[in-house]
Amino acid sequence: MSKNIKPKTIKFEDHPEFTPNMTPKQVLQSGAFGGTYFRKIRSSVTGKAYDDAWKEFPKDWFEGLDIKKMITRKWDDYSIRVNKYKVKVGTTLEFWEEKGWIVEQDPFGWFQWYCRFYLGRRSSDDERQIGRYNAMRRFKGPLMKAIRDAGAKYDDYTISPGRRQTLLHWGYELTEKDYKEWLKNNKK
Repeated sequence: MSKNIKPKTIKFEDHPEFTPNMTPKQVLQSGAFGGTYFRKIRSSVTGKAYDDAWKEFPKDWFEGLDIKKMITRKWDDYSIRVNKYKVKVGTTLEFWEEKGWIVEQDPFGWFQWYCRFYLGRRSSDDERQIGRYNAMRRFKGPLMKAIRDAGAKYDDYTISPGRRQTLLHWGYELTEKDYKEWLKNNKK
């Protein structure tokens, strides 16, 4: 896994309201999804089985990663050791399908949509997925409040590792700049 990944806001001219600061490659290289995201699945949405879905994406996204341990593990073999913040977050594909969060074009869910969007695909699902991303940003405020209240630094990873890991799965990692800007408006 890459250790010196520097988050930087990604700008999409056609969707300025969508501002992740981690590319799909950076998310994967950081350590995410317990190594299970692109596992073999059978989608109840499409009625099809999928295997090796990760192969549609650029090979360099997976350089240095053990595919079996860091990308295609079975859900039952979820490993917190893979995750950057060493915690388990997220839930099963079946749960996502029951909630209606999965659509036919992206049977693996949001991160698959993000990978494809990042590579240039635009679709009728973009507005919904960007809205879901923007809703997930709700974890940022409580994370920064917990850091402030603990008197810690923005990169003290012992503070709210679950929120941090969740945000990473959604293409965001807290930066010093974001934290300082938040602090200006949120003094104790």
